[in-house]
Amino acid sequence: MSDVPAAWSEPDESPESDAADSESVEIQQVIARYAERIERLKAEVGRIYIGPERTIDALLIALFARGHILLEGVPGVAKTTLVRAFSRTLNSEFSRIQFTPDLLPSDITGTYVPNLQTNEFILRRGPIFANIVLGDEINRAPAKTQSALLEAMQERQVTIDGTTHQLESPFLVLATQNPVEQEGVYALPEAQLDRFLLKIVIDYPTPDQEFRVMKTHQVAPRPVEPILGADDIAVLRKAVEAVHISDELIRYIVALGNFTRNHEHTSLGASPRAALALLKAAKARSVVQGRDYVLPDDVRILAPSVLAHRVLLLPEAQLGGIESHDIVRQALKQVPYSE
Repeated sequence: MSDVPAAWSEPDESPESDAADSESVEIQQVIARYAERIERLKAEVGRIYIGPERTIDALLIALFARGHILLEGVPGVAKTTLVRAFSRTLNSEFSRIQFTPDLLPSDITGTYVPNLQTNEFILRRGPIFANIVLGDEINRAPAKTQSALLEAMQERQVTIDGTTHQLESPFLVLATQNPVEQEGVYALPEAQLDRFLLKIVIDYPTPDQEFRVMKTHQVAPRPVEPILGADDIAVLRKAVEAVHISDELIRYIVALGNFTRNHEHTSLGASPRAALALLKAAKARSVVQGRDYVLPDDVRILAPSVLAHRVLLLPEAQLGGIESHDIVRQALKQVPYSE
């Protein structure tokens, strides 16, 4: 029996206002039903990853909004640990791709190999054929190899030797990268950066957090418990689509994007696709927070993580020490929101 409310899948013959009210009640019921499990999932990940809860929230937002997430930080700040713990809370297939300078695109997607018994070619699937894909140190590989992820991330499919293969749902890429100032890394192309719904910077832990890390590593932790399965994720994604957002908030999102495009220090501002990504992320955050409507704070909190990596600066601005986050923060300060 499906968990998806009937009001979402069958036409309602009642008057339009009654149908809208009924759907709103259904959404509220779904969100309330999953609220405890979402909190339990966050607690499970928090046993293994000791860091800000908002980072775990970001993973859930990307999952529920059908997006992908890029985690940036120096080596040793538990990026991979976070992704592994999160993937284990989802009853889904997991794979890991360690990006290196000699990694080939076929190492990601797979290739056809001869079957000597049947004299036919069979597909040897690469690690991209999984529900949760960890792309570890993605900027250690050159652009040609990085581009192997593009089609999969955008279209949920891969093409191997001219044949297209659909990827299973859910499909989520959780990529980690080292800061570009480090040796042996390649800057991600703009087209690939745009495929990531969110970019989260993971800093060094606070002394208190690092103390807790030391304490927890003295004993082996119990295995992470699976909390959500593919059917649950499908229901929550449907709930995200039905979350209410006002016209005023949509105009606010559009205004933020326009601010970055018209800024004197930007060569490329946030595109309409970036604005749509912010809308989707804000709706997903509402569900993670247990609401069926978007608040202005949902937009404000997520704007830097959604927009900054899509904003490119002029060379002189970069030389002056200005960062993309500065442009987004300026937009949040100067663009008014009218209720």
